[in-house]
Amino acid sequence: MKTPARPSILFDREVEWVDLSRFASPPRPGLRLGIVYGRRRFGKSFLLRRLAEAVDGVYHLALREERRPALDRFAASLSRQLQWAPPQPFRDWIDAMQQAVGVLGTRGTRPQVLVIDEYPYLCESNPDLDSAIQALMDEASAGRLAERWTAPVSIVLCGSAMSVMTQILSGTSPLRGRAALDMPLAAFDYRQARGYWGIGDPQTAFAIDTVVGGAAGYKDLTADIGIPDSPGDLPAWLAATVLNPSHVLFREDEYLLREDPRISDEAAYYSVLQAVANGRTTPTRIAEALARTSNDISHHLGVMTTAGFIVRHEDLLADRRPRYRVADPIVRFHHLINRRHRARLEDRRGIEVWAESEATYRSGIAGPHFESMCRLWTDRHASQATLGGPAGPSASLQVNDRRARQSFELDVVALAGGAPDGALRTVQLIGEAKSHRLDVDALGRLDRIGALLAARSGVTLAPTAKRLLFAADGFTPELAAAAAARTDVELVDLARLYEGD
Repeated sequence: MKTPARPSILFDREVEWVDLSRFASPPRPGLRLGIVYGRRRFGKSFLLRRLAEAVDGVYHLALREERRPALDRFAASLSRQLQWAPPQPFRDWIDAMQQAVGVLGTRGTRPQVLVIDEYPYLCESNPDLDSAIQALMDEASAGRLAERWTAPVSIVLCGSAMSVMTQILSGTSPLRGRAALDMPLAAFDYRQARGYWGIGDPQTAFAIDTVVGGAAGYKDLTADIGIPDSPGDLPAWLAATVLNPSHVLFREDEYLLREDPRISDEAAYYSVLQAVANGRTTPTRIAEALARTSNDISHHLGVMTTAGFIVRHEDLLADRRPRYRVADPIVRFHHLINRRHRARLEDRRGIEVWAESEATYRSGIAGPHFESMCRLWTDRHASQATLGGPAGPSASLQVNDRRARQSFELDVVALAGGAPDGALRTVQLIGEAKSHRLDVDALGRLDRIGALLAARSGVTLAPTAKRLLFAADGFTPELAAAAAARTDVELVDLARLYEGD
């Protein structure tokens, strides 16, 4: 069956549109279930409204309200969009869903879509909703619905409360095993975000990305302020937006955290986020900041990970050594700047606070964000020639020099792709990523770390292993000359990150 054309108003999301439109266009009558989830302001609602429009379906946005008002609002949505009203008020959600899909299934022969957005809001006061949909799915699987229907019907459940949405299809959930679509919607990556904001200069694009990342909704929220033309415009832009107590982004981290119903003890979760934002990346060090043990905070780390606030990375060379980082740039910005200077910011001294916080921004925000961008570039955009051969997913890695009693952080490291499983790990690339200018000493330091890594038991460097040096502010002529004289060294600046391979 022909799928609906992608709307021209939709920026990017080509792959997501193909998956959604294919899901919504099954060849024969029946009932299908899909799940779409992602962090607030990533563009889920905009995408699903376009889908509903493209197939002339129903889009229902749920609110936090009691069962009776929720059922009545759902009936009103159906009436408005289908020119149909139930003969009597819905008794419960089983009745509501049965009647809704029944009307859609007998509405001609074209595929029909019912989108329920912010589904977790409905679940708060309607715990039987999953079971109501389960009953429908089971009835459809038995073939009893298709006998009466002339059109295929697809239900899409969408939500921003990540820990709720990710549990819908797992464990003992009534809907486990019943979905044909399980789509997490991510933020734009840094290249997509640059195009979405329409920023030509890589330095300016990087500066904006360090603050708001790839959340599509932030462009509209700052539209009245405009888009900076250069990095020099960043202080004024911040003072009018994220650092402005009258702007909605001033308390964005609080809105995001309160959206997830599993986060009940806000003080504990804020403290975990603060510790990770401050550079404490291991469970032990995070727990130390809270004066607790790592066992005490294991639940908090699990909730924050499933909720999408922090990201867990496994050590490439050692089992059971996870490291954590803040997932969202604006959350990190709030914890390192806004929350530290809340009183003065509420007194509208944003320019003054920013001037005092630039060192914190460079080391705690721009630096870690640049490292993440470099790993993403390595995974998505770098050619095999750049990497010296096929490479697996990149990560950061701590390397110890026991003789000198020193520890070094490799910002980018990846194992050789396609290497046979076994005790020996083959490293394909190592890299250092810094937001400041790098000199020739950086190459010597990387060579030293590479030698330490190669001397580690169970580890070897691939014969074609590459050394990658990333710098947002470029490289000294001496380093450029030293790199040009070697075939195993690649220099990557912002222009190459945004446009090259």
